[in-house]
Amino acid sequence: MGFLGVLGAGVIALVAAVIGIYNGLVRLRANVDEAWSGIDVQLKRRYDLIPNLVETVKGYAKHEKETLTEVMEARSKATSMNIDISKVTPEMMSQFSQAQSGISGALGKLFAVAEAYPDLKANENFLKLQEELSIIEDAIQSSRRYFNGTVRDYNVRIETVPSNIIAGMFNFAKREFFKIAEVEKENVKVQF
Repeated sequence: MGFLGVLGAGVIALVAAVIGIYNGLVRLRANVDEAWSGIDVQLKRRYDLIPNLVETVKGYAKHEKETLTEVMEARSKATSMNIDISKVTPEMMSQFSQAQSGISGALGKLFAVAEAYPDLKANENFLKLQEELSIIEDAIQSSRRYFNGTVRDYNVRIETVPSNIIAGMFNFAKREFFKIAEVEKENVKVQF
């Protein structure tokens, strides 16, 4: 094999490596997008459940209008946010996380209100909705962990050599993690 044969084999190997790295980056980016859609699905399930939950509570707790309104406003705020995960900024992700925390906080107040109504706590429909919401919340947490894992893998790949060279050439940009808002990290205060 002459010099041109070795040079040709080297060029072919380099092109194959670039193609392999590029395809790997595309796969990781697709995983991130797919993971985000999993979060979207779970959040939509939660958003769809909230009106039923509010209506069930409304029948028992007519004078708890402020709490019910807060839940629906938090839902409205969260559903109005459309995130394009490929173009999300840290600020956008922070606003999104805060909107999700608003829903969690409002639902917490709703369940606290329910504690004051023994008939509501025993209502089969309310118990079913509460259980369904608990399952959805677990699925959201699981989806968020999966999403953050795919973002981690993707970000590591685009920042390490030699992938970072290919990532830079083809404009692969870092993705943001879905972090919980600081408010969710605070200890719950219980007073008697």
